[in-house]
Order: sequence, then structure tokens, then C-alpha cells
Amino acid sequence: MSGARRERLRAATIAEISQTARRLLVQEGPEAVTLRAIAREMGMTAPALYRYFPSRGDLIRHLAGDLYNEVTDSLAARLAEVADQDIETRLRAVGHRFRHWSLEHPREYGLIFGTPIPQPDRPGGHDHADECGNRFGMFFMELFYELWARKPFPVTPDEGIDPGLRAQLTEYRDHMGITLPLGGILVYLQCWVLLQGAVSLEVFGHVQFALTDPEPLFALTLDDILARLGF
Repeated sequence: MSGARRERLRAATIAEISQTARRLLVQEGPEAVTLRAIAREMGMTAPALYRYFPSRGDLIRHLAGDLYNEVTDSLAARLAEVADQDIETRLRAVGHRFRHWSLEHPREYGLIFGTPIPQPDRPGGHDHADECGNRFGMFFMELFYELWARKPFPVTPDEGIDPGLRAQLTEYRDHMGITLPLGGILVYLQCWVLLQGAVSLEVFGHVQFALTDPEPLFALTLDDILARLGF
């Protein structure tokens, strides 16, 4: 068997493993996603599965990467639909799409945005989850950066930021490889906390005590975010 064919077969098997893991996640919850259960579903032996994923943590991280890619692709598709609109309209559109994807895929959302996914078993370097998670983060960051380039808004000067927070923002800015002022990075993170916080509360059922339809409240949250950005 040629090396190229072998790699294609390996990639197809990995994709099937990930799809099986997702099916178990959706149908039975995260505790059901085990290497033994997946091997049983696929008609494989557990030792054979270890050739692809040496641990459950590796498998969960790979699945998380696939889910990050799916939500990013969904956001990108929505952005393409409003590509000729102003940036405020585009920001609203992707905010609503993020909410809709999350509500349609609550268990997938919980895997990547609920409790932290397992750290890689092999320290150092980037794996599938890191690469896809960074792609997701850069999707929002690029929109934010476009807004800043077109219409800068007042931000806290560096010296006005708590020193401990300033150091962390600097590290994050270096990691993302962007040139925003630290005050801009701070606003970006504050907006993300508002957006993801609103979505998480709804996905996990923590607004049902007051609301049967939280979408109007989410629209107001987007208003607050955009007001923070100068709209």
C-alpha cells in the first residue's frame, strides 16, 4: 500500500472515530465518550483504537477541534451572506449565528465552552484543538480589528490598566500576533465575556427562571456590546 493511500485511510478512520464520539456525546452525554465505547460502536478492538488516539484526552481534544471548525465555518458562512453590509450589521449577524449554533448543539457547545477540555497528554507544541480553537478566536478578532482600523474608539491607556492584568493582556496580544493597544484587547475580552456569558446561560438553562424566550434579551446584550464599541 502506498504512503498516500495509507494516510487517506488513516484520515478516514480518524474522521469516523470523531463522528462516532460526537454521536455518543449527543445521545448519551460526555461520560459516554470513551475509547472502549467507540471501539465497540465501530467494531474495532480497543488496542486498535489506541493506534489513533493513545488516550481519551487526546480523543476529546480532537473532537473539540472538529467542533471549533464547525462553529467557525458556520460563522464564516453567515458573514459571507452579509459581506456587503456595514460592520455593525455583520457583527450582529455573527453574534446571532453563534447563539443559534450553540442552542442547536448544546452538548457540543458544552464540550468546547463548558468545562475546560483536557490538557494535551504530550506537553509542548500545538495540536488539533489548539489550531482550531485559535482559528475560532481569530474569526472574532479579525472583525474586531477591522472595526478598530475603521473606527477607533476610546480605550484605557496602558498605564491605567492594573499591572497584573496588563501583563496578561500583553502575553495574550503576543500570542495572537496582533497590534491592538492593550486597552483594545481589554475591550475585546470584555465584549467576549458578555457574548459568551449570555449564550452559556441560555444554553445551560439558567435564564428559564425568568424568560421563556431569551432572544430579545440577547439582542439587548448585543446592543450593549456594540455601544461599548462606539455604535
